[in-house]
Amino acid sequence: MRPLPQDQANKLAEKLDALLRTERASLGAEDARYLQRLVLVQRLLTISGRVLIAACFFSLWCLVPGILLLALGKIIDNMEIGHNVLHGQYDFIRHPYLNSETFEWDIACDAKSWQRTHNFEHHTYTNIIGMDRDYGYGLLRLSDDYRWRLQNSWQLLTYVALSTLFQWGVAYHELAAQRVFFGRKKADRHSQVSDAELKKAFFGKATRQLLKDYLVFPLLCFPVFGYVLLANFCANILRNWWTSTVIFCGHFTAEAQVFYPEDCQNESRGQWYYRQILGSSNFRGGVWLHVLTGHLSCQIEHHLFPDLPAWRYRRLAPQVQAIANEFGIAYNTGSFAGQYWTVLKRIVKNSWPTRKRVVQS
Repeated sequence: MRPLPQDQANKLAEKLDALLRTERASLGAEDARYLQRLVLVQRLLTISGRVLIAACFFSLWCLVPGILLLALGKIIDNMEIGHNVLHGQYDFIRHPYLNSETFEWDIACDAKSWQRTHNFEHHTYTNIIGMDRDYGYGLLRLSDDYRWRLQNSWQLLTYVALSTLFQWGVAYHELAAQRVFFGRKKADRHSQVSDAELKKAFFGKATRQLLKDYLVFPLLCFPVFGYVLLANFCANILRNWWTSTVIFCGHFTAEAQVFYPEDCQNESRGQWYYRQILGSSNFRGGVWLHVLTGHLSCQIEHHLFPDLPAWRYRRLAPQVQAIANEFGIAYNTGSFAGQYWTVLKRIVKNSWPTRKRVVQS
């Protein structure tokens, strides 16, 4: 990472802080209406999907459209609603359940566990080698700063498996990091909650999800129990593939930079902004692509302003890019397909035993 002089970092912070203040000053009814419409669309998609799946009792032609609608409902629930609500983006509305304290989403990961590993750890230590546990999720070697291990040889297959089971990988992420079930605990890693609490939350949420998708809804449509179970399974897999693809495009593209702990000590606000821009990647697309990604298509803006309602990121992106250009900071963006292709190339490239610095993963 090219160091940003402190006077430049201060000016960068002033400009981005001013942009944030302007947006925050306009928060209000428009954001509430957007969230309400979004929840309505998500519920209509989910209900329509489940009705069509049940209607396969009359015609199997209903099954595939039902799966697709249910998958879309789950995607919007997880990406544009869940992820953003859990960031506290809509807390100012004071909605009784669409808030960061009480919301629970339709995914195996417990909301509080996600907030600890994602909102705090990942957003604080973005792409810092050895500190951001989202970087490769402990399974993939995405930089030659990490020691090569034999299992990295087939990490493209590992990536496919992780994407297929992504909700379970996310659910298990905090437990794996804390060595709750396997491995020796690391002295420098501490959790805000006990192992017993982590287990209780993990098994409790996992049980509820499994019962809902693979027992309760199939039993409600008992004559087509097997079809409903299969449809729910397929919808979950489609959601997993989509969320994994979007999330990997956020920080693992070819141009997304990594950082060393010693380079990030005593960061000023401007230097933190600088790192977030360099470590994140955007991709272009239409309105519905942005919605289905939870506006993580604007990952740079999300990492600069994580508690700002995400639908505003599209409007902010050109202004953020102009500020980055003014300071000579690389603003990484491209097409969705193009960015994803560089992710795949990065996974393959780091499958081979090259090494620059050695960091135990």
